[in-house]
Amino acid sequence: MLLICTILHLFFLALRGEKPVCQTYGTKEISQFSKEGDINIGGIFSFHQNPVSANPLPEVNPGSIQCEGLDPGELQYAYTMMFAIEEINNSSELLPGVSLGYRIFDSCPSIPLSIRASLNLMNRQGSDTDSCDSLSTAHAVIGDTTSTSTIGIARTMGPFHIPVISHSATCACLSNRRDYPSFFRTIPSDLYQSKALAKLVKHFGWTWVGAIRTNSDYGNGGMATFLEAAESEGVCVEYSVAIYRTDPKKWFLEVVDIIKKSTSKVIVAFADGTDLDILIKELHAQNVTGLQWVGSEGWITYRYIASPVNYAVVQGAVGFSALNAHIPGLKEFLAKSKPSTSLGNQGLVELWETLFGCALIPKAQSPVAACNGNESLWDTETRFIDVTDASFLNNVYKATYAVAHALHLLFNCKAGQGPFENNTCADGKNIQPWQVLYYLTQVNFTTKIGESVFFDDLGDPVARYALVNWQMDETGYIHFETIGNYDASRPKVMTKLLCCDVQVPRSVCSESCLPGTRQAFVKGKPICCFDCITCADGEFSKSTNAVKCDKCPAEYKSNMERNNCDIKAIEFLTFSELMGILLVTFSVFGACLAIFIALVFFQYRHTPIVRANNSELSFLLLFSLTLCFLCSLTFMGRPSEWSCMLRHTAFGITFVLCISCVLGKTIVVLMAFRATLPGSNVMKWFGPVQQRLSVVGFTMIQIVICILWLTLKPPIPNKNMNHYKETIILECALGSPLGFWAVLGYIGLLAILCFLLAFLARKLPDNFNEAKFITFSMLIFCAVWITFIPAYVSSPGKFTVAVEIFAILASSYGMLFCIFFPKCYIIIFKPEKNTKKIHRETTHKHKENKQTSKLSLALFHPNNNIIYYYNGSNDTTPTQLMIHIPTNHQVCSKIKSKKTEFIYNILPVLGILVISNNS
Repeated sequence: MLLICTILHLFFLALRGEKPVCQTYGTKEISQFSKEGDINIGGIFSFHQNPVSANPLPEVNPGSIQCEGLDPGELQYAYTMMFAIEEINNSSELLPGVSLGYRIFDSCPSIPLSIRASLNLMNRQGSDTDSCDSLSTAHAVIGDTTSTSTIGIARTMGPFHIPVISHSATCACLSNRRDYPSFFRTIPSDLYQSKALAKLVKHFGWTWVGAIRTNSDYGNGGMATFLEAAESEGVCVEYSVAIYRTDPKKWFLEVVDIIKKSTSKVIVAFADGTDLDILIKELHAQNVTGLQWVGSEGWITYRYIASPVNYAVVQGAVGFSALNAHIPGLKEFLAKSKPSTSLGNQGLVELWETLFGCALIPKAQSPVAACNGNESLWDTETRFIDVTDASFLNNVYKATYAVAHALHLLFNCKAGQGPFENNTCADGKNIQPWQVLYYLTQVNFTTKIGESVFFDDLGDPVARYALVNWQMDETGYIHFETIGNYDASRPKVMTKLLCCDVQVPRSVCSESCLPGTRQAFVKGKPICCFDCITCADGEFSKSTNAVKCDKCPAEYKSNMERNNCDIKAIEFLTFSELMGILLVTFSVFGACLAIFIALVFFQYRHTPIVRANNSELSFLLLFSLTLCFLCSLTFMGRPSEWSCMLRHTAFGITFVLCISCVLGKTIVVLMAFRATLPGSNVMKWFGPVQQRLSVVGFTMIQIVICILWLTLKPPIPNKNMNHYKETIILECALGSPLGFWAVLGYIGLLAILCFLLAFLARKLPDNFNEAKFITFSMLIFCAVWITFIPAYVSSPGKFTVAVEIFAILASSYGMLFCIFFPKCYIIIFKPEKNTKKIHRETTHKHKENKQTSKLSLALFHPNNNIIYYYNGSNDTTPTQLMIHIPTNHQVCSKIKSKKTEFIYNILPVLGILVISNNS
């Protein structure tokens, strides 16, 4: 209804042609400082820190809200603004012919008072009524100190496009151009500060912190950004609580209890100084000290709370503030300041009266004497003239000059080249605030101290901070010492500690995990709370607080500390180790022994015992055994491509050659034994040629198997890293297991066949029969290789090769000993048994032991080459065997014909007595 009435009222005024009249509603606010100029700049600062609570009655006007707790630092901001305006007015280069004025109000700080100050700056001074379409008396406003108050000011000024430039409001929310279209600042946004604080905490190794914030847009927004940045930096927050100056004491006591019960030793406070001052005093009352405080610019250089009592709680606090600077002439300007008693310009009266204990405006019946006018600030030690920390003063100084440079650009606009509609310029006699707003976005200048000033699209400057530290001198004065800096373009905290004995406190939820261990996060706890677990075997970690252990490369193993990887030991059967020396010794000895026996056999090759056992196959067997002994050497040493292919194929072929010879000898004896009739054709089909062909045939089959194996999938060198974790086994991979077992299977097949045949011929005469010895040799051979299979499969590393070599040597020695040692023994130690007479005696003995007791007799005449064979005592008709024997030679003479060898070597074995015609 009220809105409808207002609209109707304005409609009737428009019909009458009158302008609407606006009237100040409520109590009119008086400025603290003012000076008229051609163009006025407004200022809003928090001269007092505590608004006095009022409980107004509906019937009584409470008047102006009163404030108490004068802050000399805020007065410094106002005087810095006035100092800059004086410099600009005295400058012949900047705004020549234009004077700047100012109107400065107190915000307390309080959102209602800040908004009321904004409205007063928008109204014309000294008039209770004015037209509603009149322009604001302030073309730009500088302030406020706190983000909370500045937000109220920017929201009020924004719809009217009046520029607001803050020297201290850092809330990132103010960068929102939609909500705050006319806001600028000469201090960086909290967005950068929050990230810088997270990097600062990480820089000092504080991964377990508490967080306190002001319950306002400034504190909530800044802390939210900090928490996000801290998480990305690996910093955990144990608790996060909000405080505000109007909160009841009970809540502050609860916050103190939270701090006392916490385990973190570092507190990050993103708060206004006024709010934090209440909490710090409560902490001091409960003697909660010894914590490391990290502060935002909202309080870290706030002189109002830098008292000895507060220092006992937050001593050594660190935080970011605006960069300090020296403003030439400012200290002198402050020291020469004099108070004024004129209305609207009495901002310095309270400080003056407090410092000198006199009254500038005498009151009736007041015991305080009036000031005599000779007082001077030079004679005092007041914070008002202390400019050692001029970081925020410099921000006020830059903000004032930014407005001046914007106005300078406005006045220097050339006609027809302006930025406004139709390329027009602003009217110098009727300047609109929105025109100043446009030119503020274009300013780019350098101050007297060489600092560049410009604003980005969001109204923010380049983010640069000073890292300050609270330090108290001998007199009890607290200094904000600069110990480092931060540049957002190079986001790395750089510290330069000023004291050699500074010890950085520790604040961690869990102690760091040393190299060689990794973090194991505990369920339900922040990531900064973890257990340290030693890296598993084969893994390592070189860094502290490693999240996971890295695996060592395949050829490396982790050391005992698990902080590095050492190369694994390489294992293969070498010639230099004890086992290798023993195997080489036995191998070489076996080869030499085989060669020695071959030499003995060659020396006694014409003796009956050598001739009676197929000397040709005997020499070939000794040759193959020599190769068997020597082939075991190929299994030793570092495996290579050629050695891998050679060792298995050489072993397979030589063993088949060896067993083929044994098999040939066994078949000869067995077939001769089974050939009952001398006229049988059996022996004709297994003569010396057939024996050679059988050896070659059996061996060629193995050669074909080996060629197929090497062609399709040959053995190759391999690094076996699976059997042992700490050792690399150099071995020959089989390539094709089928090929390997085919080679072994074929050898086994021949060995079993040889064993069976030899077993059948085991009862032949001892002196001339090898079957019994072959049986034992094959028994040993089969036993060795049957036990070889499980031993080979289960033996690890180089022992696999050793088992294979042992099997080769054992089976080779078995055949060598069983087949040739008995004959060598007779040849060397019992030569009397190596005669034909012994052969005949053995034959007679064999005949007597036979169950049939039959007499077999063979007669032959050398002239007609016919053998007359009588089988048994009842056989009266001889069987004639045609043989070719050279004439004119006696049978007992040295006949080298193979048929004669058949008569004297084979027939005695069959139990046939051979008698010549001269016998």
